[in-house]
Amino acid sequence: MGKGFKKFFKEIKPTEPPPELFDRIILAIKREQELQKTKRLLFCFLFLSVVSLVTTSFSLRMLVSQAKNSGILYFISTAISDFGTFLTFWKDFSLAILEILPINEIIIFSMSFLVCVFTLRLFLQKKGLIFKGLVNKLSTI
Repeated sequence: MGKGFKKFFKEIKPTEPPPELFDRIILAIKREQELQKTKRLLFCFLFLSVVSLVTTSFSLRMLVSQAKNSGILYFISTAISDFGTFLTFWKDFSLAILEILPINEIIIFSMSFLVCVFTLRLFLQKKGLIFKGLVNKLSTI
């Protein structure tokens, strides 16, 4: 029985793989790498957008409440409603407004808003890459 198997295996010739197999394997690897890059980019965008929107809304609430508590709105409304008095005492009004200005909240709000705008800009720049990668993945399914 052993001789029959040896004779059988000698008669079988190994088949050659198709010539385009290597190209298809390389293409599949590149597609998978692009998909991983697209997934990573999409995850980073979603994470940054959620964090920036939460911090922007939180910092805006802080800024509004601090502005209400500080009395800056009173000085600004007085300056607008009685403009003649404001022009007479503009130095005192300006110093009073600068003293009670919520600087920390303005800086925090500005930073979180800039991160939000940056995230939106990043998404708009990379949306072609994200959607192209997702469309390619869906077309191969």
